Amino acid sequence: MRVTPGQRRRCFGLLRSAGDVWACVLEVNAWRRRRGDAPLVGYQRLCGELAASGPGTFAELDSTGARSVLRRFSDAWFAAAKRRNGGDLSARFPRRRRGLVPVRWYHGTFTLDGRRVRIPTAMGTAPLWVRLAREVPYPAGQVRSITLLCEGGRLFLDVTAEVPVTVYPPGEEPDPARVAGVDLGIIHPYAVAGPDGDALLVSGRAIRAEHRMHLADTKARRRAVARRAPKPGQKASRRRRQYRRRARRVEGRHRRRVRQAQHEAARTVVSWAVRQRVGVLHVGDPRGVLELPAGRRHHLRLRQWQIGRLIQVLTDKAALAGIGVRLVDERGTSSTCPACRRRVPKPRGRSLSCPHCRFSGHRDLVAAASIAVRVPGGGPTTETAVVLPQVVTHRRAGRHLPGAGRSRRDPRHPPRTARGSVGLRRPAPPPGGESLAYGEDPQHPPQTR
Repeated sequence: MRVTPGQRRRCFGLLRSAGDVWACVLEVNAWRRRRGDAPLVGYQRLCGELAASGPGTFAELDSTGARSVLRRFSDAWFAAAKRRNGGDLSARFPRRRRGLVPVRWYHGTFTLDGRRVRIPTAMGTAPLWVRLAREVPYPAGQVRSITLLCEGGRLFLDVTAEVPVTVYPPGEEPDPARVAGVDLGIIHPYAVAGPDGDALLVSGRAIRAEHRMHLADTKARRRAVARRAPKPGQKASRRRRQYRRRARRVEGRHRRRVRQAQHEAARTVVSWAVRQRVGVLHVGDPRGVLELPAGRRHHLRLRQWQIGRLIQVLTDKAALAGIGVRLVDERGTSSTCPACRRRVPKPRGRSLSCPHCRFSGHRDLVAAASIAVRVPGGGPTTETAVVLPQVVTHRRAGRHLPGAGRSRRDPRHPPRTARGSVGLRRPAPPPGGESLAYGEDPQHPPQTR
């Protein structure tokens, strides 16, 4: 968004008012919990309490925006309750206060005119028109909702639109009988094995490097300002506030970079599936590894992996292309030989070698080929023949990330040079063996008189 100081102040006022609505719901439920009453979590009952509070309670925030906050709280509470009923005791109910809460408005409550958007405000307040940084890539009639949010100290407007499914010419549409397997990973976010021996490998090394460089920069920045950090209970200085503002901005930029790379990787997979006329994608679900204790370093890698987001992004883009996505059990696919069906030691590298039948192949592609023949909800074994990849297409995700070019070097760090000074630049001596006299500048030779 491109806003003036006054518009920025009003937008942040709406986000803070939404945070007040969230805090009010938490306070009401805390009172009811102390009295032993049932929690107030239903969307209809929460809207009734909001209507009883009267207009003008939350500054410029209108009733539609306040109800979107109530919807967000109700969905979060029931999602946590469902997980706890399923046996996941790590799920927590929403009980933490938030200073800024995103606000959503639905179709018919806002006005979209090119790059200008009128954000609804409470009755009796001045209209709030803001300008977007770029055109909305959807027709105005397809936009169903807008969400005002803050990320890294910057204001964004998230647009949700209704997009029709892609229509193909006769004979080129995806065939539901053609199934491809997708193996999720860290080094390769998506490894796809098709039905005709074609395969696709999407490299995510640039994404992993972005995570590592961002972590190293964050640690270095914290070490540099550790001595100037305020004591507990001491008011932060202006320099400290500027540092925290800069840190939030860098963190938001890092998240946007990684998110863009994930979308590029998913778009590559869907485009390849459309060319191969694949109608169904069997995606191995590795989320069971998140519950295994493996140390803080490995847990950091799993958290940066973002398995759920990779699955969701691929599902959304595949649905838009008319391709179905099914989650299957991927246990043992990277340590089972597809030729003799025997267990082999899980390799540390990318190549899987079977000591029994001497089969050798790419570990991720072998797993994707085994996932393709598995049935959703079935066991880890199957009697269907595995189609091993013969032709592999390599692609990279995150071309926009720092250091993702040909040199694969972080541009934020200076290049390594030889020790000492290289001295004055001098050309090669002429064929006759004569050289320039000491002190002459080769760039500006002496003038002949």
